[in-house]
Amino acid sequence: MKGVNNNWEKLGRILAPNSKIEWMSTFTGASYAVATEQEYLFDVYVTGRDSSNRSLIGRVQLDLQDDPKVINIDPQPVLSCGTLGAFDENGVSYPCLVKHQDKLRLYYTGWMPTVLTPFQNHLGMAVQQGDIFQRFSRAPILQRTNEDFLSIGSVCVQFDEGIWKLWYTSFINWGNEPDAAKHRYIIKYATSEDGINWIRDNQVCIDIQNKEEHSICRPTIFKYQNLYHMWYCYRGDYYKLGYAFSEDGINWTRSDRDIRITLSDTGWDSQSQCYPNVFRCGEYLYLLYCGNEYGREGLGLARLKI
Repeated sequence: MKGVNNNWEKLGRILAPNSKIEWMSTFTGASYAVATEQEYLFDVYVTGRDSSNRSLIGRVQLDLQDDPKVINIDPQPVLSCGTLGAFDENGVSYPCLVKHQDKLRLYYTGWMPTVLTPFQNHLGMAVQQGDIFQRFSRAPILQRTNEDFLSIGSVCVQFDEGIWKLWYTSFINWGNEPDAAKHRYIIKYATSEDGINWIRDNQVCIDIQNKEEHSICRPTIFKYQNLYHMWYCYRGDYYKLGYAFSEDGINWTRSDRDIRITLSDTGWDSQSQCYPNVFRCGEYLYLLYCGNEYGREGLGLARLKI
């Protein structure tokens, strides 16, 4: 973080796929932590993959007191695949949760297979109903535009300064040459009065900066000392964690060298680190992130004293 130590202390892997729990039997991927009434206890909404390789969103409980650990795993997902033919028929992923009028809104990325490209992604929203979530709409809440005419991937949603703010992943093209990247996507910005209907001005926040990278996604934002701080992931051959800061949340200075969290020599995060979620508990920021192969080898935790 600008003006603050950005050296993260790795606490190790906290969750790995479990063949006995179908919704997370093969992957534990992109996740989002939500505070509970107990100070050190967080509900973590996890993108799992089932035995058919479909993404589902489930929930675990993370205890940060003393030695951080997962103390409970819900046996059933809180959000499953959508109706056949819908934008999320083949999976739901990348959860981002916001409390509104005493209920949690779950923003998520839906998956559907396509013919000439591997898949399409679009943004959905569900609303908390007891222990599960009900879809607000069977259609995406972010429609295609001339500028965002392909897929919409992972997002960060916040209600800040009286307006809803959205940082979202926008696909800009699919590769059609043998040596081309499969896809290219970047992070853009939008606003809303209600968190449902969004105004987009094609405002790019984090762009591809060189020929070595092609995909930037999964923004997570924390506001501190009058600055917005964003962590995300970017990739060439493998994903790495990146960092940027901004005074207004719109115009960003990219400073990837300032985030210091190393790959392990061996093991679950020795090849890549991706899909960050940053949240605060007490005097620490905590970082949830996935390791090798997008979460096939598990979900880990790091912390930073502020």
